[in-house]
Amino acid sequence: MVSDDVTTAKGRATRGRIVAAAAELMHRHGVAGTSTPAVRDAAGVSSSQIYHYFADKDALTRSVIDWWADRIVGTQVELLADVEDLAGLRRWRDAVVAGAGDNGGCPLGGLSSQLAEHAWARATSATGFHRWQTAISDALARLSRLGVLDPDVDPERCSLALLAAIQGGLLLGQATGSPRPLEAALDTVLDTLAPFTARSGAPRRTAPGRSHSPV
Repeated sequence: MVSDDVTTAKGRATRGRIVAAAAELMHRHGVAGTSTPAVRDAAGVSSSQIYHYFADKDALTRSVIDWWADRIVGTQVELLADVEDLAGLRRWRDAVVAGAGDNGGCPLGGLSSQLAEHAWARATSATGFHRWQTAISDALARLSRLGVLDPDVDPERCSLALLAAIQGGLLLGQATGSPRPLEAALDTVLDTLAPFTARSGAPRRTAPGRSHSPV
């Protein structure tokens, strides 16, 4: 019997351990290359425990997508929380590039690509990407309120461009083994914001840097 309502601390911990193990395996080996026995062994549980919490592999994979979205978006929100000038955005850019240093690609993007034919996977991934875009958009909106960016800048459109730059840059970086595609993509979008910053007469405040790996 599948348990969707985990009411005990032990049950939540077991379920969380299964999802975390599956998330790491699917990122390294792909969804098709991750078997239930592999997840069982990595999580240190029995097969019956996996099926107690998940009806099938699709249900587990859906939880894995949510797990990666939570992890990525949580880090992005923290990195972007204190951005108050263009220099702060550049520091965020540096953190994104540093976080992609292993050329492993974006876990959320990778899962989306592998499961693109499944409507449930597209919907789950789209929710995660929307949360990521919102974190970036909120930072850009804050810059507009501070007078760093003028009203001509559309936070939603620019955040979508930045997220697209990240995904495309990570994909090419994974293929080429180089951070240059990601650097070029992010720099190109950020450079379009520089004229708006230069036009603003508002004083620029520098936020403290952070060193987390966002992806």
